[in-house]
Amino acid sequence: MKILNRQTNFPPGLSLVEELFPDSSLFFDIETTGFSAANTHVYLIGCAARTEHTIQLTQFFAETPAEEEQILSAFLALTAQYNQLISFNGRTFDVPYLKERCAVHHLAHSFDTLTHLDIYRKLSKFKPLLNLPGLKQKSLEKFINVEREDTYSGGDLIELYLQYVKNPSEHECSLLLLHNYEDILGMIKILPVLAYPQLFEGGFHIIAHEENIYQTYEHQQAKELILTLSLKYPLPKRISLNNENIYFTGSEYRAKLKIPVFYGELKHFYPNYREYYYLPQEDCAIHKSVAFYVDKEYRAKAKASTCYIRKTGDFLPQFQENMTPWFKQEYRDKITWFEMTEDFLASSELQKNYALHILEWLLKVC
Repeated sequence: MKILNRQTNFPPGLSLVEELFPDSSLFFDIETTGFSAANTHVYLIGCAARTEHTIQLTQFFAETPAEEEQILSAFLALTAQYNQLISFNGRTFDVPYLKERCAVHHLAHSFDTLTHLDIYRKLSKFKPLLNLPGLKQKSLEKFINVEREDTYSGGDLIELYLQYVKNPSEHECSLLLLHNYEDILGMIKILPVLAYPQLFEGGFHIIAHEENIYQTYEHQQAKELILTLSLKYPLPKRISLNNENIYFTGSEYRAKLKIPVFYGELKHFYPNYREYYYLPQEDCAIHKSVAFYVDKEYRAKAKASTCYIRKTGDFLPQFQENMTPWFKQEYRDKITWFEMTEDFLASSELQKNYALHILEWLLKVC
């Protein structure tokens, strides 16, 4: 077994990387001779730990398949010093694979007691937002302009390792180690991409709102609410989303949401319509306790579709019943609205809650 140690500088000034990669965390990546742990084995495990401004990289390399137990034991001894593992798709592949190989060698492990940040899982639902053909680690590295010397994939290296086992050479060994080394460093370098999920999980605050009057393409006057967001972590690249005339753009530490405002009359539908009467002349519903005083010829039992009161004002759209009371144009409408009141405009907390709702919806539909 070979154990290789290297050091590199921790990237300065990246608050998100500092937060996600404390000295209690350990990056790791494995290289195997196949996907099935039942009939293949792991031959290389790379790790990275942080000590203040330095990153310590360690690689455990099995020069022959017979050394697999040694590198597993060495890796498990190292993980005992940490509270969290960080990987790229490690929850789906690396950890299950290592568990199975540990069972083969009757080695106890602590994988189930450690927390685990899986970068791939964290980013998986943001693939459309990033506009990438795939969500492989190398794709994300290219996304933020990380350069590699290594040109191999993990699959390419299987044959190279088998050749090395038959006829060891320093050149083949260096290629195997380089790929794993750059995988580990690459994971650290793509951590800033996690600023996108941080944003959609509430990593911002509202610093301004504006009601803007503009002309539509049909030369009609319309109104929109513009929310300005200050982001906790900078976005590596500008992003934009839009649907139903709702627009979101974000770049570095700033983002904006533009949301159309509906001015006019909407209806609030009461849920327990059997407790109400509908008054056709007034076009509204009133509770039975009050309707008792209305002549029978001027009232009718309310239906779900007629059990409402009407209100005129400025309204904002919502795609779940996030803010109450909610209003609709018609009973069967899926989109609901809530009134843009002075209380709402005065509360950055309410505005943030609404912004999170809109961002979640945009991510789902775009």
